[in-house]
Amino acid sequence: MPDGREAATVRVVSSIAEIPADDWDACAGDANPFVSHGFLKACEESGSAGPETGWLGRHLALEDSAGAVIACAPVYAKSHSLGEYVFDHGWAHAFEQAGGRYYPKLLCAVPFTPVPGPRLLLRRRGRGKDEDLGALAAAMVELVRRHDLSSAHVNFVEEDQARALAELGFLVRAGYQFHWRNRGYGGFEDFLSDLSSRKRKAIRKERAQALSGGLSVRIAAGNDITESDWDAFFGFYMETGSRKWGRPYLTRPFFSLLQAAMPERIVLILAERGRRPVAGALNLCGRDALYGRYWGAVEHHSFLHFELCYYQAIDYAIAHGLGRVEAGAQGEHKIQRGYLPAPTFSAHYIADPGFRAAVARFVAEETRGIEAEMAALAELSPFKE
Repeated sequence: MPDGREAATVRVVSSIAEIPADDWDACAGDANPFVSHGFLKACEESGSAGPETGWLGRHLALEDSAGAVIACAPVYAKSHSLGEYVFDHGWAHAFEQAGGRYYPKLLCAVPFTPVPGPRLLLRRRGRGKDEDLGALAAAMVELVRRHDLSSAHVNFVEEDQARALAELGFLVRAGYQFHWRNRGYGGFEDFLSDLSSRKRKAIRKERAQALSGGLSVRIAAGNDITESDWDAFFGFYMETGSRKWGRPYLTRPFFSLLQAAMPERIVLILAERGRRPVAGALNLCGRDALYGRYWGAVEHHSFLHFELCYYQAIDYAIAHGLGRVEAGAQGEHKIQRGYLPAPTFSAHYIADPGFRAAVARFVAEETRGIEAEMAALAELSPFKE
């Protein structure tokens, strides 16, 4: 593969389907399922993320002189900030109050997915990797300039890439989530033995109470998941999502397209009454992590959410030798169930110098607050000293 930076060019496409899946996935790797071609294509083809919903594809493909894709990135022009989970509504309001126009903006992210991972997908390693990251970052800045956009944002980017973007003029913003770590446990009881006695008793009580109403748990994975399972889960998703967000983001076809594209990555945990599913949690499996994404229910039972989303996920991770469980954004209640604070990062290019200076001050102050919050939350750990 040629190593000459000068021969590389960036192609901008409106649909992920315009980049061959093999080329995209050779850059994305197999560690994180959300940056895979299959996941992103399911978002677009299902109508969940597209021009009609305010996600206009501006995906980047960096190609060498022979036309081979050596790096790529999922990028969208956004007319709003919904479905992002890195909240910039305050920035938008402030800029518009000052006479600016915040939307449209450029976003490099996985739609509706607050899962940390690579966002600039690099096929090459070593020096070529750094050059390719710089080329993609420069292409985003050029899109901002060319189309008179306010900004470019790279959400839930892994720390190494966030630091590299900072060196290229992006502002790095910190956040945190709650992740469970596998310390080589042989089973759930081994995990419990790491906790204080009071926390062990509380979790055992929650697990017993969650299923005390005559429910059972079924785990459907891969090709064992049926369309009727997806029908049931979509009903849960719509019921819970409508209460939480007002308008759920994903359409019913998304789940079938996801199943067709990457069945080996899907783990669906269902609570059933007899043979009728009444609640469920959708997870995707990466190389070393189980990622909890959506939960919903049409029957409401105490602690059932914790059982399906947290405890069953831990069981699955231990049984399959996975190093961690990432159970989604927010939720300090996760700490007492073994999920501890873990940092997240985003990177932001602000075109207007005055607005950039204001955002830089905000980010610096926010970061100090985040660090203090994480230190305080770590003190609440349920693990033995």
